[in-house]
Amino acid sequence: MLPSEFKAEVARGGNGLYSLEFELKRMVLAVQEFMVMSGRAIANIFRRPHYWSDVLAQMDIIGVGSFPIVALTGFFSGAVLALQMYDTLATFGATAKTGTMVSASLVLQMGPVLTALMVAGRNSAGIASELGSMTVTEQIDAMRALGTDPLKKLVTPRLLATVVVLPLLTIIADLVGVCGGFVISYFVMRLSATQYWTSTYRDLALEDVAHGLTKPFAFAFAVALVGCYYGLRTRGGTQGVGRSTTQAVVAASILILALNLLITKIFVRT
Repeated sequence: MLPSEFKAEVARGGNGLYSLEFELKRMVLAVQEFMVMSGRAIANIFRRPHYWSDVLAQMDIIGVGSFPIVALTGFFSGAVLALQMYDTLATFGATAKTGTMVSASLVLQMGPVLTALMVAGRNSAGIASELGSMTVTEQIDAMRALGTDPLKKLVTPRLLATVVVLPLLTIIADLVGVCGGFVISYFVMRLSATQYWTSTYRDLALEDVAHGLTKPFAFAFAVALVGCYYGLRTRGGTQGVGRSTTQAVVAASILILALNLLITKIFVRT
């Protein structure tokens, strides 16, 4: 555990102490605080009271609110994949496999990752700004004074909501993306509908679907917990809220890409 004097120094911004040692200690402290917050938020899932109304409200904000941007992202991603794959496959006389390439690319990689990045850009920023505003206006301290655990009231419902809706949004993005690939293949490339849809569902293995749907659950923790972490550690008034919002989006995006690499490596090995 780092000394309390160092924690106070970090909270004050370091007072100009930007040595390598200080930066490394600050990073270690940040990781430590994030892991502690994450562990408590997950443990609160199994403890009473449960704020189900807050969970449903966050599911509406995160899930329904993100539906349009996720659907558009999936459609245009599928359309672009169809354009690229058709030209490549035409070189080998295998244009009938366009549906296979589009569906596999979306289900395995582009669908989960792009959906998580879109949700992170929209909701990690929103969570960080909302909790950051509550922090700088001392609403979080007021909750503690009233005997309410801020992590249980604010963090756990957002985590549960994201874990539920992000896989659903990923499925929607995959389906819309495959439809986008069909639109381009049928109306632009003049590929028959039978060829496209037959190759799409025949060549997509169950293992690929399991792989693609495992990622959103891991990404959900990054989206929700990173946004909550930066929101709760906001300092410095309205400028601090802006910094926390930016940091939350950047950190969540990097963590999503790192988790994607890790999960893909695990599935490739197994």
